Amino acid sequence: MIDINNVIVIGDRVLIKPEEDLEKTNSGLYLPPGVREKEKVMGGYILKVGPGIPIASQMDEDEPWKEKGGAKYIPLQAKPGDFALFLKSNSYEIELKKEKVFIVPQAALLLLMRDEELLS
Repeated sequence: MIDINNVIVIGDRVLIKPEEDLEKTNSGLYLPPGVREKEKVMGGYILKVGPGIPIASQMDEDEPWKEKGGAKYIPLQAKPGDFALFLKSNSYEIELKKEKVFIVPQAALLLLMRDEELLS
């Protein structure tokens, strides 16, 4: 299992652990290596999400000396534990602790499936 406590996901991106590759189809055919690499859509479980889409701070022209708060974000729909289908062409494959994971922007997420019982 990947220790993601030290990983910080930036902006509107999510960190996804892909589903295990199936070497055999439902009909019993064995797939050669590389067949999965050609697929355009992949699925996996979300490990961590970024803070969201940054929004510009409102300029207060009446009080320009007023101290501004920290950055503000529109939160993402995705939550850790969700199963996501995503476009592989828009994602970045990396290796963390010898495990393959993907960094995917929210725009490349096609579908989220959430099991509320698993999240609680």
